[in-house]
Formats: sequence, C-alpha cells, structure tokens
Amino acid sequence: MHEKIVSAAQAAALVASGDTVCTSGFVGIGVPEELLVALEDRFLATGAPRDLTLVFAAGQGDGKERGLNRFGHEGMVRRAIGGHWGLIPKLGRLAVEGRIEAWNLPQGVISHLYRDIAAGRPGVVSKIGLDTFVDPRLEGGRVSAAAAEELVSLVELAGETHLFYRGFPIDVALIRGTTADERGNIAMEREALTLDCFAMASAARNCGGRVIAQVERVVAAGSLDPRQVVVPAALVDAVVVARPEHHQQTFATAYSPYFSGEARAPLALGSPMPLSERKIIARRCALELPAGGVVNLGIGMPEGVAAVAAEERVLDRVTLTAEPGVIGGWPAGGLDFGAAVNTDAVVAQNQQFDFYDGGGLDLAVLGMAEVDPAGNVNVSRFGGRLAGAGGFINISQSARKVVFAGTFTAGGLALAVADGRLEVVREGRAPKFVERVEQLTFSARRAAAAGKTVLYVTERAVFRLTSDGVVLAEIAPGVDLERDILAHMAFRPIVHEPKSMDRRLFESGPMGLAEDLREAPRAARKHPSPGEAVA
Repeated sequence: MHEKIVSAAQAAALVASGDTVCTSGFVGIGVPEELLVALEDRFLATGAPRDLTLVFAAGQGDGKERGLNRFGHEGMVRRAIGGHWGLIPKLGRLAVEGRIEAWNLPQGVISHLYRDIAAGRPGVVSKIGLDTFVDPRLEGGRVSAAAAEELVSLVELAGETHLFYRGFPIDVALIRGTTADERGNIAMEREALTLDCFAMASAARNCGGRVIAQVERVVAAGSLDPRQVVVPAALVDAVVVARPEHHQQTFATAYSPYFSGEARAPLALGSPMPLSERKIIARRCALELPAGGVVNLGIGMPEGVAAVAAEERVLDRVTLTAEPGVIGGWPAGGLDFGAAVNTDAVVAQNQQFDFYDGGGLDLAVLGMAEVDPAGNVNVSRFGGRLAGAGGFINISQSARKVVFAGTFTAGGLALAVADGRLEVVREGRAPKFVERVEQLTFSARRAAAAGKTVLYVTERAVFRLTSDGVVLAEIAPGVDLERDILAHMAFRPIVHEPKSMDRRLFESGPMGLAEDLREAPRAARKHPSPGEAVA
C-alpha cells in the first residue's frame, strides 16, 4: 500500500532521457517544485535525464531560479512546447539562441491538447491563433530556426479555415496536489488552482507513461472524501512528500486560506491604489466593466482593474476571472497571479478555456507592448526577449470586447496629476505605438472583420479600432495633442474630434463607478462560432 510513496530522488529516477515531460503550474501555483529540484540535481550530478521534450501550458517560474528555470541547462532539454515563457528566462535564452527546438503555442491550446491526447484524438482543431504568429502562414509558433518541424497546419472544416495542432505521446506527467492517501489518490484542498492535473495524468496514463505527484502530506487509505479527489490513484504511479519551502501555495505566498477558499476575506482587504499612471489606466478600463458581465483581467497593468473595482465597491456587479480557472472574487497580482480571493468557483484550466474560446467573455482587459497603425498588438517577442503569448491569443481573439492597457511610452516615464489634469514631466524612452509590431500576437484585421469592439487605453489617450485603422478617441485634460501624443507615435492615427477623458480618472477619491456602471445588453448578444466571438 505504501509502495507509491517515494523520495524525490527516486521519483526523478523514473524520468528517462528522451522522455516527453509535461508539468503542472501557473506562475508559482501548482508547480511541483520538489520534483523539478530533484530532476535538476540529478542532471547536474549525472548528466541525466537529458534531451527531454518539455511541455507546459502556462508560465511556471519566478523570473529567476524557480520553476522551469531549473531545466535551463544545456543538454537537459532538446525540445520545448510552451504557452508562456516570460517567467523562465534561463530556458527562454536557450530557445531564442536556437540551442533547443522551441515553440510558443496558445496556452489554451496546450491545455486542450492534454485533454485530447488523453482521449486518443490526433490533436486540437481550433480557430484560435489564425492570423497571428502561430499561424503557419506566418511563423507557425516557432521560436527559432531550430524548431524545423511543423506542429501547426491549416485545415478546412465545414467550409471554414481552422488550425490543427498535432498531438504527441506524453511519457511523464509531473503534477501537484495537497494530500495523497496511501493508495495515491490526490486531493487539492489547499491549492489555489486545480489546473490540468487530471487531463495531464489521463494523457500520460493512456500513452503508457508515468504520473508523479508532489503533495504536502499523506493520510490513511480511504480517508479522503471522493468528491475532493482530483486525480484518482488508478492514474498515479508515484507520490513525493515535498519540503515546505518547495510547496508554497504561490511563489509569493506560503499559504493563504483566502486563496484556497478555506476562509472568506473581509471586504476591506487591501488599500486603494495611489493616484498614478497605473491607477488612471485601470480606472479608464474599469469604465468599460459591464454590470452582470464576465471579465478576464490579464497580468501586469490590467491587474489594477480589480483593485479599482474593489475600491469602487463593484466587485459584486461583475464576475472577474483568470484563465487558469478562477471564477469570481478578486484576482490576485504579481507572483500570486492566477489565484483569487473570495472566488465563486475554481474549475479546470481546460474547462475555463472552453468557456473563453466559445465567446463567454463579455470583456477582456489585457496588456500591450507594441501597437501598429492597423491596430495589431505584440506582447510576445521583443528581440532577444521571449515573453510568450500565454492565454493572450485565446482571450483577445474570443472576448466580445477587448481593452488593451498600458502606458503611452515605457522606460523612465514621469507624470504629475493635479486638479483633474495630467502633465507629462518626463517622457518614456521606448515608444509603444510603432510602425510595425515585431510579432503579431493580436490580429486587428480579424477583430475588425468580426465587428469586435477594441480599445487601446493609456494614461493620456484612448484609441479605438476601426476598419480604417486606429482612431484617437479621447485625450487627457492637460495633455497637448501634438507635443504629448503625436510626437511620440511612429504613425499618425485617425484624428477627428477626440473628446476629453473623464476628469474623475485624475482626481483623488472614488469615482462613483457603482452609480453609473451600465447593464450589459445580454439580449443583443449573438452566438459566435467556436473560437470566434462577435460583438
């Protein structure tokens, strides 16, 4: 009965050179860190396992040493297929330099691949990724020339063009839970997310591979509530009890009962954001929140929208979500991103992307790094820096309305806000509105053809996507059109008669958003085809 309970070193010995290994995790949530440490230690000591194929849906790291950065050693990985790369610079460097074969595919597609591999299907057929860098007519998701194989192809189905993402056998699934019983049943009661653990375990099992689970404790056989078991013992080959330092709930928080749902946080949790460019942008995005609607908030600048919604006491008027599976409550930020306080539900990541891809989001607020005259957006690749798309492609392509949020320029930007007006004290070094995006992560042409509402929100101006290009729609009070906006754009937007941005954005104290939060016109919604939402 105890034969499945092994040491981390024994578990690492089950991974053979050349294996295809998938790992659970989102930033630091659900990352089997003890297992990753053991594999790194074994490789550094013995040179094995080597030439692994690594598969991961979400970013799994802290931007430094933890998570999949532990696989960033020459020879340990031969191929990597990942959704988000920004938090794993050690592995990303090998990919960009062509020292490993690497692909960047949409996070939701990889999440669905686990499920479809488990079901014995040949792969995932989806519209997600069309007309972006994932499309084989552009880059096919390749990170460098070393990735010569075609993992993505075009297929025609029911008279429409789709992408086919080819499946592959999985030899090892590394997953994480909270509690294992002596038989190997895995519960996740203290985890902030359940992610794709069941789908990954099913895929590995049905491919004849192994499932290794990291937990924080082992209990007697038969003592777990079967409704709490996420991965049943029949799928699990080995269980490792992790050291506490390698089993934090997130990479920022050892454990919070609010993230696990063990307790509800008081409404007064947290303090208002200071009045800065971040808050101005978050406030302007919050003006787009639809009462009764379902919203996704991306990492970075969009995280501030949740804080504004909390300050304005409107969290109960909308349902905020994050792509790894939280629905409702207050999404966390930073290295806690992916968790949520006072959430209504936590679902599997592949289920969340089913809902997203089918057009379930009324609004998505996402970051932006580069915008071109057509309205295309790049968030995934900047010279030698590989950020990766993560869930951005799924979300931006499928949401009914998309708001891209970011400062007008980056790097050293300094502003002054007083008396409801904005002054640019020092301009940022790097412009964001460029002549040509380096990589096409969001296709403006596809969005415009679908009639999607798309805004680009900065601290000093708001732009709107039209079929003719980007239109300047709003200007902050105190900002000069020529000096502060047009002079720092590589192209001239369409300018008619832009209106002034709401003065409340630039004043201290709550905006009174609860009073004017509008009701979403649910009856007017159309039903999009899968993976292609319409306004």
